[in-house]
Order: sequence, then structure tokens, then C-alpha cells
Amino acid sequence: MWKTQYFQIRGTTEFFRITLSSDSLVNYFQLNFSLMHHHKYSLTEIENMMPWEREIYVSLLIDYIKQENEKLKMLKQNARNT
Repeated sequence: MWKTQYFQIRGTTEFFRITLSSDSLVNYFQLNFSLMHHHKYSLTEIENMMPWEREIYVSLLIDYIKQENEKLKMLKQNARNT
């Protein structure tokens, strides 16, 4: 019985260590804040995401922001040229 309980605790810890290994705790909270404040996600939505799902949404959001920044650059250049 103790062995099973120890394995479950160690397995859970190992899962989160591997899952969050690419992200520090500070980055985790900063990203949560940005998603909530700037992009109107609720904390419940963020916390209920699977780690891989969160990574996908964040990468899509980064791509979107890059595209929007490029559009703004083009508009500024066009405004200067006219």
C-alpha cells in the first residue's frame, strides 16, 4: 500500500516537473496575468488547460501578435511615404 501511494505522489511530481520544466514560476504567473489582463482569458480557463493545450494557444497568440505588429509597421511606413 505504501509503495503504491509513494509511486502516485512521485508520478504526479514528476509529471509537473517535466511539464513545467521549460517555464519558470515567474514566467508562469506573468503569462497568466497577461492572458487574463490583455486577452480576457479567465483564470479558470487557463488553469483548466492541459499543458500542451496552453502551449498551442500561447504560440498561436504570439503568431497573431507578430502579424499585428507587422501590419502596424506597414501602416506607419505607408503613412510616412504619403
